[in-house]
Amino acid sequence: MGIKELIKDYFVGFWDYETPKIMVVKNRTLGVIYRGVQFLVITYFIWYVFISQKAYQDSETRPESSVYTMMRGVALQGDRVQDMVEYVQPSEGGDVISTILRREVTQDQKQGTCPEHFSVAKANCTKDSDCIAGEIDFDGNGQRTGRCVLYYNQTFKTCEIRSWCPTEAHAALREPALTEAINFTLYIKNTIHFPKFKVLRGNVKPRKGFKYLNKCHYNEETHPYCPVFRLGYIAEQAREKFSELCRTGGVIGVFINWKCDFDLDPSDCAPFYSFRRLDVRKNLPSSGYHYRFAKYYSKNGQEYRTLIKAFGIRLDIIVHGHAGKFSLIPTIINTVTAMTSVGICTIICDWIMLTFIDKHELYSEKKFDNASADAKQTMAPNISVTSYGSNLSDISEGVAL
Repeated sequence: MGIKELIKDYFVGFWDYETPKIMVVKNRTLGVIYRGVQFLVITYFIWYVFISQKAYQDSETRPESSVYTMMRGVALQGDRVQDMVEYVQPSEGGDVISTILRREVTQDQKQGTCPEHFSVAKANCTKDSDCIAGEIDFDGNGQRTGRCVLYYNQTFKTCEIRSWCPTEAHAALREPALTEAINFTLYIKNTIHFPKFKVLRGNVKPRKGFKYLNKCHYNEETHPYCPVFRLGYIAEQAREKFSELCRTGGVIGVFINWKCDFDLDPSDCAPFYSFRRLDVRKNLPSSGYHYRFAKYYSKNGQEYRTLIKAFGIRLDIIVHGHAGKFSLIPTIINTVTAMTSVGICTIICDWIMLTFIDKHELYSEKKFDNASADAKQTMAPNISVTSYGSNLSDISEGVAL
């Protein structure tokens, strides 16, 4: 057959009309499969799509949110009283706040020269030529002077450096952990706005005053609108030991989840809180949480500083929001999708019938009928029929086995 004949047959066949042929297959196995798949598809759409996922609603997943945090508490460390100015950074802030649980303090540092710490690479020396003047080791503590000096009162020598002296690695003193911080409280004020539905919600009810917030602690059942959390409660909910957090520090995420159904009263929309450790727990450089800061002062006309390496808990407040309300458009779209998906039952059963069922060749002959040229002459003029069936109703041409 030439190319012209192929093109001609294609364009002639383009104007043919196809209509489905209805055929009933009397096969119990195939019938059970058909009804079973139908049941699964219908159950999926009714239970999961419409009831669980509420596909009949218009939804909003990116609301506008604001967070304000404040930590409170007083603890005694030795003979010193620690308040929030001492242990909280920042004392009042936004969606990130941290508290110091343990400190390593290097007192009375001043600008000058001193021996480099022996743990720094190439810091150990025996003569001045081992130390290159002006060299800076980025893993070290300062600029080398070119001299090899005794390491404080030890018998070995290291390269001399210009830096804040004495170095932290040599002179830092470890303070005891602030274990009383387990009773410190964190107040989280959160406001969320769903602009699509024009609804503004807060995690504190307007009628609840400061007296109530000063006395209550969060409880999902008794005090759901009291966003005041003990640090011990946060660590417990994150499945962490507070004593271990005092030693290494850690980052904990405070997740505020708003899942609102505005088909109901918007006042019933309340947040759900969850807590999870965010940093790596293993003994790796990336595990734990610590940072450094300094307090500067002047003594005898010279500038000094106290260097503090602080270990503590950093709390990241993360807000998620999802709201939905009935809308006709998604309801129609998902209803049509459900009705169309039922057609997969026929496709699956046809494939099984034409592939695996006994006498599938007979089924194929009955399912696909190509009208011959002779048949065309006995029918109405200019009509050619190609019929293919689906098991919907019984006709005289049905196949029964």
